[in-house]
Amino acid sequence: MLDSTRGQILALLRVESCTVNELAAALKLTDNAVRAHLISLERDGLIQREGSRPGLRRPHASYGLTADAEQIFPKAYGLLLNHLMASISKRLSSRELRASMREVGRSLAKEHGDQLTKKSRNERLLVALDLLKRLGGSVVLHQIDGKKFIRGKSCPLVAITAYYPDACLIVETLLTEIIGVPVKEHCEHGQPPSCCFEVS
Repeated sequence: MLDSTRGQILALLRVESCTVNELAAALKLTDNAVRAHLISLERDGLIQREGSRPGLRRPHASYGLTADAEQIFPKAYGLLLNHLMASISKRLSSRELRASMREVGRSLAKEHGDQLTKKSRNERLLVALDLLKRLGGSVVLHQIDGKKFIRGKSCPLVAITAYYPDACLIVETLLTEIIGVPVKEHCEHGQPPSCCFEVS
């Protein structure tokens, strides 16, 4: 997508908000062609109107990116996380590293504590599933022989779990805190990884 005209518009708006005229001039397109792309991008929730600029006859609307649009752009999170984990694991014992991963999970859960007030166990479970999806995971809930399992193929920590499986403790602790019952990690850390968390 980033190589398309829509992608070029998003790249320009990532730097600063622009009007239709400014985008048309930068891309050597007609105003109408730019408007058609903007309508499509706005409908998809990738851009939004951010204000207006004075024009010769009337003000011109300016456009900027939404928070969702930022997810489209490639980022070196995986590389950075691997270097960070390598540095941390050299300084900490195995026990300290595991404790640090759990601390990260508790910290993440605390940010979402306001969503849990007066919620039932099942409602808290739905909050946890939604949170994992918003973090970039793709998960489903399975029930086997009366046991509940959260399974996923798209892990938000996939960049580091192959080399640092203790990172799964972040999600294990996050789920335990959000749902309010013990959760146990049973992930497969190969390629491709497979996430599995058993909910007590």
